Amino acid sequence: MTSTIGIDLGTTYSAVSIIGSTGSPEILKNREGESTTPSVVLFQDVNGTDEPLVGTMAKHSAATAPEDIVQFIKRFMGNSHYKFESSSGTQYRPEEVSALIIRKLKEDAELALGHPVTDAVITVPAYFEDAQRKATIQAGTMAGLNVLRVLNEPTAAALAFGVRPDASGKVLVYDLGGGTFDITVMNIVDGSFDVIGTDGDRNLGGFDFDNALMNHIAAQIVSQGGPSLLDDVYATADLREKAEMAKRSLTNVEKTTVHVTAAGKPYRVLITRTEFEELTASLLRRTEDLIVDLLERHTTQWTDIDHILLVGGSTRMPMVRSMVERISGKSVTLGVDPDLAVAQGAAIQSAATEAEQSGRRYLIAGGQELSISDVTSHALGVITVTDDLVTERNTVVIPRESKIPAKCSVEVSTVSNQQRSMNVQVTQGDDPDPKYSPVVGSKTLPLTPYPQGAPFRLTYAYDIDQIVFIELFDLTANQQVGTFEVDRPAALSESALAAGTQKIQSVNLG
Repeated sequence: MTSTIGIDLGTTYSAVSIIGSTGSPEILKNREGESTTPSVVLFQDVNGTDEPLVGTMAKHSAATAPEDIVQFIKRFMGNSHYKFESSSGTQYRPEEVSALIIRKLKEDAELALGHPVTDAVITVPAYFEDAQRKATIQAGTMAGLNVLRVLNEPTAAALAFGVRPDASGKVLVYDLGGGTFDITVMNIVDGSFDVIGTDGDRNLGGFDFDNALMNHIAAQIVSQGGPSLLDDVYATADLREKAEMAKRSLTNVEKTTVHVTAAGKPYRVLITRTEFEELTASLLRRTEDLIVDLLERHTTQWTDIDHILLVGGSTRMPMVRSMVERISGKSVTLGVDPDLAVAQGAAIQSAATEAEQSGRRYLIAGGQELSISDVTSHALGVITVTDDLVTERNTVVIPRESKIPAKCSVEVSTVSNQQRSMNVQVTQGDDPDPKYSPVVGSKTLPLTPYPQGAPFRLTYAYDIDQIVFIELFDLTANQQVGTFEVDRPAALSESALAAGTQKIQSVNLG
């Protein structure tokens, strides 16, 4: 009896998986009998109290109650400025909305299994930064789970593929989901999953393809003498639903018709697959450019790639497969479910983590022990000054795509006589210009006064979840000055996390 699950917390759909009695990952269906759950929350006001509804019924309400619906919350994870206010006047941060989705997944899993679930591995886009990873962990905590770790989605998909006895070689994972895009290259050999490099765009996904189609349909209706559907929240919500349905139809047929009623009049817009592909060509090209850049950065040729995995529901669009096969000269690898592979990989990782914590070995097909070596998605640095002691620059401490867990150091020094403190400003990015490598956390540490130029060692440690820890060491006194974890402004404090947990656990899910 396992109390550990793997969760694919998606922008548009989420899924849960476990390792079944056969040793293979199995998807747990929700109480509605579905393999995936829409990542949508409807905030119902019941006598002045919120009673959130999560999943399919919430999604069906998007067009009729758009002001009470929250969708695509994954795009706002780690954003301290986003808050949704329900009709009852209660505000919800992105972590809290995500926690409601995770709580629904947890409860459905418990219903399917017939016993409590306590632990989980939750997947995140490979290109998520520290703040978004921490927000995901905090959302899982608020939902009542012990989050064993967060796992990069392409790595999870590769796990689902790589546990097969015939899977080995260099693998490229193209992961285009509802709201994010990742591209990862890794080697799979004898149970070892070694990530070589990764890139992506956390603001590119099926949502953007829907937007392009929505804008086109709205423009066509205006050209027919109709009103602008994008000026009304209810009409926009209805249009989004119909654009998504049209996109799905064009996956299987060459043309489809969208029917819209606006201002009491019916309108028809015919859309062909070719037209849709032309409307979204620039979006697809962005993914192509990222693939090319990644391969060039690692001097990898297409002839070096043994398998190409397409993951994420948006890869069902025929143009995605056509583009990948065109630029690679290879056929994509079949046998991986684009919608479920990430959850299945998360289940494998959850079982492996559970075994590790129990002092057991976790073996995959062929009797090989599972080993995963991932990389950092972003470089981390520190603000220093040039020789003029005035001009600031970004000095990289942990290079992009370093193996994790990672630990790297640079030597820094005081800039004035009798300097009594040092402000360590942690940056994200590898551009020397601080304008393009923003500060993501900082702390001022007290110093023993020394002459200008006194040496200190600054060490960054990236843990397995890509959370960052900092140490400043006094090389003159040969002692530690202080340590801290990157405390991003978006992260919830311990008290806020406790309050959020109580808040999420106290509401009745519809």
